[in-house]
Amino acid sequence: MASDTGLLKGRLLVVAFEGWNDAGEAASGAVSTLKDLLDLYPIAEIESEKYFDYQFNRPVVSIDEDGGRELTWPTVTVYGPASVKAQRDEPTEFGDNASNVYLLLGTEPSRNWRSFTEEIMAIVRETEITAIVMLGAMLADVPHTRPISVFVGSEDARIRSELAVERSTYEGPVGILSVVGAAAEEVGIPTVSIWASVPHYVHNAPSPKATLAIIDRLEEIIDVVIPRGDLVEESQAWEAGIDALASDDEEMASYITQLEQARDTVDSPEASGEAIAQEFERYLRRRDGKAGGKDGPAPSGPAPSGSDDWRPKD
Repeated sequence: MASDTGLLKGRLLVVAFEGWNDAGEAASGAVSTLKDLLDLYPIAEIESEKYFDYQFNRPVVSIDEDGGRELTWPTVTVYGPASVKAQRDEPTEFGDNASNVYLLLGTEPSRNWRSFTEEIMAIVRETEITAIVMLGAMLADVPHTRPISVFVGSEDARIRSELAVERSTYEGPVGILSVVGAAAEEVGIPTVSIWASVPHYVHNAPSPKATLAIIDRLEEIIDVVIPRGDLVEESQAWEAGIDALASDDEEMASYITQLEQARDTVDSPEASGEAIAQEFERYLRRRDGKAGGKDGPAPSGPAPSGSDDWRPKD
């Protein structure tokens, strides 16, 4: 995708929050990949207790280099280029635009979203961010054996025209991404959202295939070359692992086949607009049902042996 708008010409903030917006850790995985590649350093951090519920997002204890135990608390960090000079004069191996990229990565806050968003927007103003790219991932009725579905949308009509993307028609509960996005749009900062659909029947494990799908689209939009590293091999291993589980579970294999048939029908050239609309409406109903309760993306880690967590709930 190419654009003559301010989206690719100024400072870009790429955002991902762990938690409700981050099924399969796909969005946070994409930002973490960028953080490891680019020459960035922390320029701001939000760690106030008024934003986080430590019973929901607990601090983590680890052993430091001296053998001491230290606590790491939930936080949100903004990363920026290592120097202004690098921004202006020195294109990197990742492309001329790499020095324009800022990152925001951290835990979705549990409370006081309005105050939290005000702090984020203050950082956006101070760093003179001109556009924001929001990354998310959702649980959906999709098969792991097919390409990961990725939706790209924007509330800005100019951006939609230049990038040939859509405007989301979703109505229902939202995460902090939507709140930050709305605040940015209100002050004239355009936003683009990239959402990947993660198979709900493997929600307990990270999804490198979904991370890879987000990176594929992100690379086009922010005009930065993002080496894939081990993601391709990890994605293949992820898919092979699920195949192995399904081969030992006839009911799971049958369910995956149904999802494959539904996906192939929607993707076929002869698929009608009505069929596509029905498939999308079914997905939204499922997502609304999950969001209406407390069923956000589950904690990371493999499902217990013999678990039936993959099965769809009636």
